[in-house]
Amino acid sequence: MIARLYRVGLCLIAPITIAAALLHVALGIAFAVLAFPWIGRAGRDASVLIWSRLLLSIVGVRLVSAGTPPSPGSGARPVGVGSLLLINHTSWLDVFSIAAVVPARFVAKAEIGRWPVFGWLAIVVGTLFVERGRRHAVVRTNQAVARRLRSGQLIGVFPEGTPTDGSRLLPFHANLVQPAIDLGAPLRPVGVRFTQRGQFSQAAMFVGQMNLMQSLWRVATAAHLTVQLHWLPALDPPPSNRHAAARAARAAIAHALHIPLEQHDGLRDAVSADVDGEDSQPDTRSAPAS
Repeated sequence: MIARLYRVGLCLIAPITIAAALLHVALGIAFAVLAFPWIGRAGRDASVLIWSRLLLSIVGVRLVSAGTPPSPGSGARPVGVGSLLLINHTSWLDVFSIAAVVPARFVAKAEIGRWPVFGWLAIVVGTLFVERGRRHAVVRTNQAVARRLRSGQLIGVFPEGTPTDGSRLLPFHANLVQPAIDLGAPLRPVGVRFTQRGQFSQAAMFVGQMNLMQSLWRVATAAHLTVQLHWLPALDPPPSNRHAAARAARAAIAHALHIPLEQHDGLRDAVSADVDGEDSQPDTRSAPAS
């Protein structure tokens, strides 16, 4: 009875929660436009971290972080290089959950930059955009990723290429891993899982034909929603090529999240093969895959 009343209460205040989240995003855009040119990289990083934590609090998502997150410029090969974060993908909340812990920048599909509100925010905080299905676009993105890794930044990519419901891992594409291989930068798998009362939850998933407002409603009305981040050790020894790196990162995340890969490896034949340069088919759905 109490649980039912609590859920009814969440539904009643959900419009206020969603409005507050959108206002928070709008204020974040304004602050970034006005202040980011003047406060330096450390100030920008701190601002994004605090802003992301506040967003999670507004929409009622508790953050739990396990393991040791990487620090910018903490790479040992060579000293000062950043790390490439390889993250499984379930929700648009994945980005803000990671950004609430470490000052990472992300690679996203170009269509996200054309979103109202959230897309504008992605632009002003320094997201790298890639046009899927275009080989030369991946080359340019890799060059940009390499520059940022050299400067010590943490770069987050979602090698599945599209979100899932969180119960499985799609094969990891390796296209955006190459800059880290070339620079000897640490490759850090990061597992993301959403739970409610300790049990796996699909409340935050953003798949199929779901739009952003529908997803916001599901999140705002989900009781006791928690995002768990599993910061896994850097792949060691460093993989010799990007394909081996993608497989090793996927296996590490599957182990941390207790997802049996054997049940899902048959998906390899259904998902476009990873070829030099880009995936064979672009994903035209408007989900926030990176």
